[in-house]
Amino acid sequence: MAISVVKSHIWSSYLSFLLHIFAASLLLLTTCASAQAFSEVGSEDVDSGRNNLYSEILRDEAVARLNELGKVSDADSYLERTFMSAASLRAANLICGWMEDAGLTTWIDRMGNLHGRFEGMDPSAGTLLIGSHLDTVVDAGIFDGSLGIISALSALKVLKTTGMLGKLKRPVEVIAFSDEEGVRFQSTFLGSAAIAGILPVSALQISDKGGVTVQESLKEHSIEITEESLLQLKYDPKSVWGYVEVHIEQGPLLEWVGFPLGVVKGIAGQTRLKVLVKGSQGHAGTVPMALRKDPMAAAAELIILLERLCKNPKDFLSYDGQCNDSTIESLSSSLVCTVGEISTWPSASNVIPGQVTFTVDIRAMNDMGREAVIYELSKQIYQICDRRSVSCIIERKHDANAVVCDSELSSQLKFAANAALKRMTGEIQDEVPTLMSGAGHDAMAISRLTKVGMLFVRCRGGISHSPAEHVLDDDVWAAGLAILAFLETHL
Repeated sequence: MAISVVKSHIWSSYLSFLLHIFAASLLLLTTCASAQAFSEVGSEDVDSGRNNLYSEILRDEAVARLNELGKVSDADSYLERTFMSAASLRAANLICGWMEDAGLTTWIDRMGNLHGRFEGMDPSAGTLLIGSHLDTVVDAGIFDGSLGIISALSALKVLKTTGMLGKLKRPVEVIAFSDEEGVRFQSTFLGSAAIAGILPVSALQISDKGGVTVQESLKEHSIEITEESLLQLKYDPKSVWGYVEVHIEQGPLLEWVGFPLGVVKGIAGQTRLKVLVKGSQGHAGTVPMALRKDPMAAAAELIILLERLCKNPKDFLSYDGQCNDSTIESLSSSLVCTVGEISTWPSASNVIPGQVTFTVDIRAMNDMGREAVIYELSKQIYQICDRRSVSCIIERKHDANAVVCDSELSSQLKFAANAALKRMTGEIQDEVPTLMSGAGHDAMAISRLTKVGMLFVRCRGGISHSPAEHVLDDDVWAAGLAILAFLETHL
């Protein structure tokens, strides 16, 4: 995610964001809690506190597992794991072994989600869910999704090793969700949405590029799912206490302020569109320019329109009952739009295409403003297509409203993160940063089931969805230690 995008998703205005940076900077100067200080914990401190810090499990083993899981790919030269692919099944098998190593009972549900559960002292108490996704984008990094799963398992293994696992007051269940990225079927949160009970039964008939449906892809691996059994996947809200997710930040703020961990206050809403532009297919050398109905040229104009609208929404949206000053202001600081995929038919250098398809990803913290952007974009797309004598079809593939994280869970995670950093450095640190997420996460779907909280982990340069994605070993350690501290409040 670009630096400008991440900055735009801070909960407060740009001014308050700068004040936060300034305050954090003063703290770094006075306490030496810089990125270097956190990433270079003194060997004497580590040795003297080894029994309390569990570096062998929370850092060394966790990092080794991240690297091992990062090699499980459907491609030879880069990391790719999509819903129900061969690599995703190998990854699930690997994680299943780690779940059992942590003392958990495991199973795979009818949407391919992998579960590991410990019943605790009171199996009837509300369950604490902890999770993230095991699927990846194409040419991915090794931390996105995987870090959240492995950090949770490492913390639970520490409790097992110290004999404290059996003292958990409530059930704890770790879930490795089968699909969050939406790469294969262009429909995100297949795994977590099923558990939250918000995945429509029509999703079973969504097809990938090869014409294989979600239902068929599951059946290929001996998982039979029907409309009835899909509905049965939904958890009873009364049986769930809350959900926690650890995830890399995918942005540069934590690195900027020098903190390994941050608490997420909310997640931007998002919409995914698929735009199909149809024109007249023809010979590249014989059809005069004035007579062409070229969907490629039309698509190019549409994409430029999207960029202009999202860079300057106030120039396109009217101030009426739906778009007031606060909505426009929110869009100006948080709206981001992306065309990430484009395809043509028949895709030959000497043929005027007959049709062009491209995707649109729109995200904003203000749901009403996001809808206003989609309305204005759709209206202008149809106008441009009419002018160019081509046809356009706009299909909404995914919608998720903005999510506000639970204040109680956020406070507990902030306390746990502070405790972890204090144990690592031996010093009292400033308050852990609170920030917004521009990226979507499984917590968005699970928020329809129960209260959610998220903990972000610093990543180098804010780079994600890339093989350059990187998290310091000691930051992996800090994340595991924070989840351990959080779990200890449930003993």
